[in-house]
Amino acid sequence: MAAKPKTSYLILIAGAAALGGFLFGFDTAVINGAVGALQKAYNATSGMTGFAVSSALLGSALGAFFAGPLADRQGRIKTMAMASVLFTLSAIGSGMAFGIWDFIFWRALGGIAVGMASVIAPAYIAEVAPAHLRGRLGSLQQMAIVVGIFIALLSDYFIALGAGGSAEAPFWFGVSAWRWMFWSEIPPAILYGVAALMIPESPRYLVAQGQDRKAADVLAKVVGGDVLSKVEEIRQTVNMERKPQFSDLLSRRGGLLPIVWVGMGLSILQQFVGINVIFYYSSILWQAVGFSERDSLLITVITGIVNIVTTFIAIATVDKFGRKPLLLLGSIGMTVTLGTLALVFGNAAIDPATGNPSLTGSAGIIALLAANLYVVFFGFSWGPIVWVLLGEIFNNKIRAAALSLAASIQWIANFIVSTTFPPLLNTFGLGSAYGIYTIAAAISIFFVALFIKETKGKELEEM
Repeated sequence: MAAKPKTSYLILIAGAAALGGFLFGFDTAVINGAVGALQKAYNATSGMTGFAVSSALLGSALGAFFAGPLADRQGRIKTMAMASVLFTLSAIGSGMAFGIWDFIFWRALGGIAVGMASVIAPAYIAEVAPAHLRGRLGSLQQMAIVVGIFIALLSDYFIALGAGGSAEAPFWFGVSAWRWMFWSEIPPAILYGVAALMIPESPRYLVAQGQDRKAADVLAKVVGGDVLSKVEEIRQTVNMERKPQFSDLLSRRGGLLPIVWVGMGLSILQQFVGINVIFYYSSILWQAVGFSERDSLLITVITGIVNIVTTFIAIATVDKFGRKPLLLLGSIGMTVTLGTLALVFGNAAIDPATGNPSLTGSAGIIALLAANLYVVFFGFSWGPIVWVLLGEIFNNKIRAAALSLAASIQWIANFIVSTTFPPLLNTFGLGSAYGIYTIAAAISIFFVALFIKETKGKELEEM
């Protein structure tokens, strides 16, 4: 039963799954333009503001943790549909919030959806993609994330512009612009649910459920070749006696399997290099060093464009050069650029009126270039490649559970970085904050060199 795969169909279904990544990026970045207005609207302290921004990340950790077992029980498609509903409810509620605590509730609800999407999209794409395309299709997840970030920042910019340059000002129907920023997520959230219901279930999930004929039909469209042999190969690697459990992640000695530690290490370091400080706080960061609110939002949009362009580089090179070389190059570049930012901000003069660092002359240009070059190095390496690796380094038996744990740890790490940034900024200054991220980037060089094995061109059944 030989068949030829339909590449266009494969790209279509992988793209539909990656819409979860788009919402992942949109939902986490849309708050960027609203941070200042939120703080004033709710009269919040810097600590409470940091928690409001990062509350979604606690929800994300929860969503990621339960997404794997849920996907194994209900299927990948139903899990995507559930995430779509949560995204929609969160977008409506966040824009309608009357106080800081109900705002935090709605953001956390959206975070659960983000966590689910962060697990299910790479797992699904890895399971439907043939080995020679898996790196590029897996990178669609990160492409969708960075496009989501960019569209969120762009919509923030235009909504603020339409309200006269301020997120606090009234926009359509006299409602504050910052509320419309959250409501702009509603259309893509609904589209995600519709798209999810139009794509086929994962063949590996179907085999695990004993639905071999359906699995063969899907494989004929996405992989081709001798699909019956492929079904048999999948069956041999999937534990048919019981559902995957988190206990599967333990070695005979009782500790976590080494590969699970590797996945967790990738997740932690991806966040500890401080990338989300750029995307959650960049508008107030650039305001802190003298740019206007409008110019700060515009700089943030430009950074989003840089992120998209560099993700294209990853998609073009991941299956050619491999995962490990790109990670190493990215780690070295991030160490240099973050170190530059730490030096520039650490030696900046302090404005006595605001208490913020003041970048004068060439220092401001150096900071802008270093920040965007940092995004370049992250964008073609640790951004997309971590998601590709998390989708493929685990064997079929543990993939969903291990991905859930790794993604959950990633969101906790993201929460730690995002929550600590405002107090770090106020207490120790930007130079110290970027110094910490520089150390994490330097550690990542040794982590990749010592613990990451190349997975380019290998079938999932070989893992």
